Amino acid sequence: MSDVLHTAAPPERLHRERLLTSDGVRVDSVLLSRSEDRTTAIVLANGFTGTWRSPHTRMIARRMLPLADVMTFDFRGHHDSTGRSTVGDREVLDLRAVVDHLHDRGYSRIATVGFSMGAAVVVRHAATFGGVAAVVAISGPSRWYDRATPRMRLLHFGVEQAVGRLFLRLARRVRVIDRHWDPVPPDPTESAGAIAPTPLLVMHGDTDPYFSVEHPQRVYDAAGHPKELWLEKGMGHAERAMTPERASRVTGWLATHLTPPPSEDAAPD
Repeated sequence: MSDVLHTAAPPERLHRERLLTSDGVRVDSVLLSRSEDRTTAIVLANGFTGTWRSPHTRMIARRMLPLADVMTFDFRGHHDSTGRSTVGDREVLDLRAVVDHLHDRGYSRIATVGFSMGAAVVVRHAATFGGVAAVVAISGPSRWYDRATPRMRLLHFGVEQAVGRLFLRLARRVRVIDRHWDPVPPDPTESAGAIAPTPLLVMHGDTDPYFSVEHPQRVYDAAGHPKELWLEKGMGHAERAMTPERASRVTGWLATHLTPPPSEDAAPD
């Protein structure tokens, strides 16, 4: 693990901004940074109904901050982001807007870390648009329309039925589209093979109540090298299952891919 993770923590800065996607959605984003200028950044992509306001997301961001500046954001239809959630389809444009914005700000090495729906989005983004140095997919699905668990059947009811969408809007501040995907986007297994040579870490809990361990295995098997699969004993689902220790281990993995190698033409000591 990089020594940068153990250095003294300088003051944090918080910058909030609304970013415009290519299809006209305003994405509510927050950049957490250190006082010194840095060229590395990590993007956290929440799961469905997740938000940068969540204490779980904030904990993960602060655990990763010693390594790189961290941008979190709310997907379309969530809280103060405009538009409606498409539950994993058009959200790839939200992530593209965030990554492009960081490149425009001068960040040259960017990693994406996604949870649940966000895991599917970071996989598809890397396969479709590239421009990232590493990808971490945590608690993500391998295919769409999965109803194998009670939690997923409840989620489908929530997004497919009018009463479920009303509950999501009133109770969770999430506005969901009322129509089916057309066309259906590539699922994470289809996208995974196009990520290489960008490094991919697939992380999943063996007690995840939404997706069985078959899902991370399928994504891992479809991906090219370099890749790693972490099956976490006793881990549940997504951001809520990320303990400080798990967040630190993911940060350590990212450090090996975000820390620039010594320049080959550097002058000898």
